[in-house]
Amino acid sequence: MARGRLRIYLGAAPGVGKTYAMLDEGRRGLERGRDVVVGLVETHDRPRTAALLAGMEVIPRRQVIYRGAAFGELDVKAVIARHPKIALIDELAHTNVPGSGHPKRWQDIEEILDAGIDVISTVNIQHLESVNDVVFQITGIPQRETVPDEVVRRADQVELVDMSPEALRRRMAHGNVYRPEKIDAALSNYFRVGNLTALRELALLWVADKVDEQLDRYRAEHGIAGTWEARERVVVALSGGPEGDTLLRRAARIADRTKGADLLAVHVTTGEGLTGAHPVHLARQRALVESMGGSYHQVAGADIAHALLDFARGVNATQLVLGASRRGRLARLFSPGVSVITTADSGSIDVHMVTHEEMSRGRRRAPRREAALTPGRRLAGWALAVLGMGALTAVLLPFRDELRLPSEMLLYLLMVIAVALAGGLWPALAAAVGGFLLLNWFFTAPMRTWTVSDPENVFSLVVFVLVAATVSAVVDLAARRTRQAARAGADAALLSTLAGHVLRGDAALPSLLARLRETFGLTSVTLLERAGTPVPDDRSDPRAWRIAATAGGTPCTCPAAADTDVVIDEELTLAVRGRLLDAADRRVLEAFAAEAAVALRQRRLREEADQARPLAEADRMRTALLAAVGHDLRTPLASARAAVESLRTTGVDWSPQDREELLATADESLIKLNRLVDNLLDMSRLQAGVLGLARQPVALEEVVPRAVDDLGPPGDRVDADVSVELPEVVADAALLERVLVNLLSNAVRHSPPEERVLVTASAYGDHVEVRIADRGPGIPREAHDRVFLPFQRLGDRDSHTGVGLGLALSRGLAEAMGGTLVPEETPGGGLTMILTLPVSTPVPAVRPEELP
Repeated sequence: MARGRLRIYLGAAPGVGKTYAMLDEGRRGLERGRDVVVGLVETHDRPRTAALLAGMEVIPRRQVIYRGAAFGELDVKAVIARHPKIALIDELAHTNVPGSGHPKRWQDIEEILDAGIDVISTVNIQHLESVNDVVFQITGIPQRETVPDEVVRRADQVELVDMSPEALRRRMAHGNVYRPEKIDAALSNYFRVGNLTALRELALLWVADKVDEQLDRYRAEHGIAGTWEARERVVVALSGGPEGDTLLRRAARIADRTKGADLLAVHVTTGEGLTGAHPVHLARQRALVESMGGSYHQVAGADIAHALLDFARGVNATQLVLGASRRGRLARLFSPGVSVITTADSGSIDVHMVTHEEMSRGRRRAPRREAALTPGRRLAGWALAVLGMGALTAVLLPFRDELRLPSEMLLYLLMVIAVALAGGLWPALAAAVGGFLLLNWFFTAPMRTWTVSDPENVFSLVVFVLVAATVSAVVDLAARRTRQAARAGADAALLSTLAGHVLRGDAALPSLLARLRETFGLTSVTLLERAGTPVPDDRSDPRAWRIAATAGGTPCTCPAAADTDVVIDEELTLAVRGRLLDAADRRVLEAFAAEAAVALRQRRLREEADQARPLAEADRMRTALLAAVGHDLRTPLASARAAVESLRTTGVDWSPQDREELLATADESLIKLNRLVDNLLDMSRLQAGVLGLARQPVALEEVVPRAVDDLGPPGDRVDADVSVELPEVVADAALLERVLVNLLSNAVRHSPPEERVLVTASAYGDHVEVRIADRGPGIPREAHDRVFLPFQRLGDRDSHTGVGLGLALSRGLAEAMGGTLVPEETPGGGLTMILTLPVSTPVPAVRPEELP
């Protein structure tokens, strides 16, 4: 059976019309004679959405019992048994009630698709896993129901249901999205214009990326290599030189001219690795392109021009920015260069040639080619060239009449190869010339003269020299390539090992410098930072520099005191002491100097973030306080004022019962107000670290009954079982009572009316645990820590439950008294708060022989 097709309506926020669009599409399918059923639709009491369900076949929901309550979920088996052509199933990211067939609704839909049924579903952008954290940063509201992006990307069709933020807010104001009592809170929180605009942009970008994927897949399936200018993409080629900054800024201006254009920077590496580019320049240019909203890429290729064009065509680039050639006129006579080849083969890609200051300075000087062999082997090669040729001549002289010239030349050629293997190119060339002279003097007629009588022998001797020189060059090249490959492998392993240190937290920079010192056998490695404005000749002035990080022995205090130093930028220099580094080691050192600069900047950013976090937290507290306290102060004040004004009214003859009820209302409202003000004051003191404590021995059997009495009428639902034999705890009696009142109030509020709250206490060694257990809905394990955040609540609660300070304040007060407060699941359902406090006198341990 063929798998069904999935169609998804994606929206930026609730209320944009996803469910309406899904039902409208279903009705159009019915009008075209297709078999369409409604598997599950959430109308959210919206009249226009509910009206579309009229006349459509609806599969009854499957009832799932969870914690004594019945919940309606999608009946997967019923949909498959009915086997329509199309099933409408709302809310793709929904989490099923425990006891359902699958944890997530998208898994239910996968089963229905496997049965060959087409499905139309809906999802909001905030439920996609990849953007879940971004949505939380924008809105400040965590989304616990998520769906993997891959599920949506695999859909056969994704359609964006778009609506401007202003239009959506008007819909809400007209009551078309939420009930009237929720409209004001929604408009002032989640549905602010800024939030909706950011969510809309996320949705548009996500859909645009999927469209790009579909376009790339179509072009690949149909073998289309040409560029389709559906979207502007500007690629800038970086050579690793200082001119890259100019190219990037020029490319950014080109991209800015087209709204939504992409900027991509690419550096092509050849087999020479780091020799063709400056790592410090590349690191700075990578940071620059990322700061401008672009992306950095690095590809490998033997031919730079073709590798560059392959990358540009692969990303469907429309424009390519190159720097003008640095090569001189004479060099261009022998080779056209990368820019000319790229322009000639670019096809439909527009190529921009940008002039820069470096173009008149010629190409960067290639690094000096290091010797292929060690000095010892070269010395051995020279010795073999001198002694070996002499010894071979002495051996061949007695057989001069028996051997002919070709045989003698082969023996000398064999000796030249041996010299090349031992000492490389130059000893072998010297051996070849020496062999030519020896063959001419001792073995070519007329003997012991430099003349050759037979022209054929002249030709043979010349060929001998050419063959010997060629073989020597090949052997030397092979040895050089072998050594370069080994060195490149070692450098690559070193780079791979050390580059990861930047991502290892606070110790990344010291660890990076220490590993660098160990690798090169240095005495010390120091990252120096300028202490002020650069001045001429300050490299030898220790007062102009400060040590940002160091590893090893005595650090360098200025660049001039180092054996080798690498200038990273105007502010940073890496100074090493211990030995002079050769050119190859210096190139690796430059790469890690750039990594050290990145690690230093990351550490500074973390330090700034740590310093700003308390300020941000305080600002968040103030913002939340202003947003929440208004209602929570106004409600008890309004109730108390209304009760008092009613009592003062002279035109109404209140009965004793009515008067008592009004007084009770005023009293209860003032108690709530007093408790709220106390919580706010204590929380502010905790945040400021100025909470005064009077810790002393306290008896729990005295504090717990007072806390229950403070609850008022709700205290009748509390059962306290606290033994008088418990040891006294060290606490502030007044604050401990406040903690218990908050915990008990929270437990009573969330417990069903027929259930009671149980308070127990027991001693364990040097601490006492107070357990407050309720039979409410409980809290998911992953949310245990989040309930202790100020001004936070789980679930979509009404606006009459307070500002959410009780649990946050309770934990803060418990920790201030040297205790802890942690949540735990109540066996059989509910939540248990465990308050742990130290005892004033530890309970002595019971020895085994004392047990009954």
